[in-house]
Amino acid sequence: MKKYTYSAKRSDNQENWCVVDAKDKVLGRIASEVAARIRGKYNPLYTPHTDTGDWVIVVNADKVRLTGNKWDQKTYYRHSGYTGSLKSITAKELLVKQPEELVRRAVRGMLPKNRLGRKLNNKLYVYAGEEHPHAAQQPKTLEI
Repeated sequence: MKKYTYSAKRSDNQENWCVVDAKDKVLGRIASEVAARIRGKYNPLYTPHTDTGDWVIVVNADKVRLTGNKWDQKTYYRHSGYTGSLKSITAKELLVKQPEELVRRAVRGMLPKNRLGRKLNNKLYVYAGEEHPHAAQQPKTLEI
């Protein structure tokens, strides 16, 4: 009798769409749940090297919370590669300028740092307000 472990293929996945409301929720807790959903860890067919996850829409990104003093102490950096071009921005400033980017960066940090992670990152849609243009996909509401 031959025993083997089943490895899911991309075609085995039934991709669903989920909506997450980030209003008054802690950023890290939402990001970890969304990253696990995008990765497909809830799925019995989960395979680490294959995309078996869902598409996720996050709404109300401008109403997300951070605990403690993270609004002032958490800093995001970017560098162009040129000498002296290190730029920094605090979480409070980023929330005012680009609230979607705050959630997007938190989720991206919890995905794998390889080709699969970059591919999975495209399955996330973040919107500052309540509205999203993905009604045709009939997304389910995900409670976190």
